Amino acid sequence: MLVFDMHDIGERLLAMRKRKGITQSEAAEKAGLSDRTYADIERGTVNMRLDTLLKICRTFNVTPDELLTKENALFSYEEEDILNKLNNCTAKQRKTALELLSVYFKSLD
Repeated sequence: MLVFDMHDIGERLLAMRKRKGITQSEAAEKAGLSDRTYADIERGTVNMRLDTLLKICRTFNVTPDELLTKENALFSYEEEDILNKLNNCTAKQRKTALELLSVYFKSLD
């Protein structure tokens, strides 16, 4: 399903940018956009032209389909944040977190 909500697209861009560990300014520079234009797109307050969409897709190495359809939805910012925190844990902390998740998922069955 095609996403027409610019806020949803902005959230996806935010998640991609956070996953890459870059600032809005860095993303704008890599896409050849002004800081203001990129920030407005990420906030979902403006529509973007096709050429802008393609520049952003090249910046994040994704296809327009990955950005514009729900079937290929990226992680939400909250999910990305949790995954990043998990990746930054020590081996012992990660093992404990995974054990807790395993117990939680078993409780769902």
